[in-house]
Amino acid sequence: MSRHSGFTMMELLIVIGIVGIVAAVGASSFKYVTASNRIASEINALLADMRYARSEAIRQGLPVTVCPTTNNTSCSSSSPSWQSGWMVFSDPTGTQTLATGSQPLRTQAAFSTAYSNSTDAFVLSAAGFFAETFNRQGFGAAYLSSTTTSATTVTMALKTSPANANWTRCLAITRVGQLSIETTTTSSCQSL
Repeated sequence: MSRHSGFTMMELLIVIGIVGIVAAVGASSFKYVTASNRIASEINALLADMRYARSEAIRQGLPVTVCPTTNNTSCSSSSPSWQSGWMVFSDPTGTQTLATGSQPLRTQAAFSTAYSNSTDAFVLSAAGFFAETFNRQGFGAAYLSSTTTSATTVTMALKTSPANANWTRCLAITRVGQLSIETTTTSSCQSL
């Protein structure tokens, strides 16, 4: 007599149940890792462009501005939306305006829609902060609604919506041009 080997229905159901549990646990961890990495990537891109603007201002001996934009030709000052993209440009007049016929030094596209889903959208908030201009010494001047702010540090927060403190990253820019990224234990960066 020959015996047939194989799985019983009960063994197959138990294995499927175990695989389902492991997949559910792994999916939530994977979501954290991917969201955290994407936020780190975006905030690091902004940090790199701010550092580039500061170094170009020192190198050129002229003011260089970083501001949000939707068209890569003008700053979006009425309703700053940094997640729509930003540009870095030479600003010899210090008016946060790209001169006619000039090209930006560097541009950043809007955050990818692939980074958002029905539960988590990426938001880069800056409480009305609409531009940062570095002068030829590398000092920074922050502009809120077209006026220079007297704040010693301007903070931008990149977070998910709804906010999750574990994924929030903060970019702090001081008046002397120092740039730093911080993590926070809350969904707000006001403590920096």
